[in-house]
Amino acid sequence: MASSEFSHVDATGNPTMVDVGQKQVTRREATAQAVVVLGDEIMRHLQNDEIHTKKGPVFQTAIIAGTMAVKRTSDLIPFCHPLPVEKCKLDIRVNAQREVVITCTVGVTAKTGVEMEALTGASVAALTVYDMCKALSHDIVIRETKLMEKTGGKQDFTRS
Repeated sequence: MASSEFSHVDATGNPTMVDVGQKQVTRREATAQAVVVLGDEIMRHLQNDEIHTKKGPVFQTAIIAGTMAVKRTSDLIPFCHPLPVEKCKLDIRVNAQREVVITCTVGVTAKTGVEMEALTGASVAALTVYDMCKALSHDIVIRETKLMEKTGGKQDFTRS
């Protein structure tokens, strides 16, 4: 692929922040998901949709950490624009396969989207679950983090 095909690479091949100056301000929203497999040893501690460890309530803490990460995405990812996040919703559920599914939805009215914010929020929430549960077992797998949906901007996207 030629470097001009990547949005964060200039014509000479150097990394650069995308110029969003000419883009239209629109409502943009993105949802990302991370899946964490904790294993039976840790899942035995699940009660009333929460796992409590010596560090505190795991899922509640992960929601706070994910929200904080969403607001700091531009500090973590070099070419992300700082955005005035208007919506941030994290949801953590255990599915039928006994996997922890973390969903992060972020919204903004701006010239650029919030996919990276949603992905960062889901990722940091997953890492927080790992951190809070590792004293019980290190047999934890953060299996996947992926964009599920985005609206606004050039094109919408929905994972099928």
